[in-house]
Amino acid sequence: MRSDVVVVGSANADLVVEVPRRPGGGETLLGGELRTLPGGKGANQAAAAARSGANVSFLGCVGRDGNGEFLRERLAAAGVRTDSLVIVERPSGTAVIFVTPDGENSIVVSPGANAEMTVERLRGASGVLGAAKVVVISLEIPLATAVEAARIGDASGARVLFNAAPSVRLDPDTLRLCDPLVVNEHEARDVLGAGEGSDFRALAEGLRDAGARSVVITLGEHGALVLDDEGCSETPAYRVRAVDTTGAGDAFVGALAAELAAGKGLRRAVGFATAVSAVAVQRMGAQPSYAERTEVEEFMRAHAPMG
Repeated sequence: MRSDVVVVGSANADLVVEVPRRPGGGETLLGGELRTLPGGKGANQAAAAARSGANVSFLGCVGRDGNGEFLRERLAAAGVRTDSLVIVERPSGTAVIFVTPDGENSIVVSPGANAEMTVERLRGASGVLGAAKVVVISLEIPLATAVEAARIGDASGARVLFNAAPSVRLDPDTLRLCDPLVVNEHEARDVLGAGEGSDFRALAEGLRDAGARSVVITLGEHGALVLDDEGCSETPAYRVRAVDTTGAGDAFVGALAAELAAGKGLRRAVGFATAVSAVAVQRMGAQPSYAERTEVEEFMRAHAPMG
């Protein structure tokens, strides 16, 4: 069965603790109850795309352990096909997440099984990639695998949505496959090697000049900036009270992929993705915070974006 959206990326068990503030060096803080939630950039994006209405497959690796089974079950519950999820002899990826009262977070990731998503394993699933309308890639897996996924997707006629997070410098050949390249403001500077003084429009133009076919820069509570052949535009955010921003960027990426796979234009897709992330930040956790499409559409009818 063909999947319109194929996500190549990571799956992590998120160990989440609410803390009054970020601890300083050598400091011990008492936090809230420890919760284990499904996460990982790739798995989050796949879950968000599925809940936004897309037919989704996930390509990644988990360990032969309880966390691996937990992650598989949660992906399936979100409506994601897991036929290509590989079980390896290495512990499943784990993320330790501290959430402060303002909804912001600090995250440390132990890649574990995600490091086993090799180019060879990816090529073994090239048939799944080749049938996709949109291939989504992020960078909690080896860079070589991510680049190869972009090449296979592009060669098969898929649209490559490349989320350069965590950020690395990308060579021009890889940038030329990105349509869009999705980054936040910090990642945009890292990918481009730009200084702190660059404004967002200049960053987007620099990324286009470097090769990206289209660029989306997410700006948190300020929305998103889009640059493509139609020019540059800004999509405002929704004014909401953030409870936990964990996975909000992944919600945006997954929803964006679903809309692009459905044939929506980039600006309209960004508008919907902005609403999905606005709903997500009002709840705890990453995947557990992602709403079904009908709920997001109700939110959009009831709320107007800022600006």
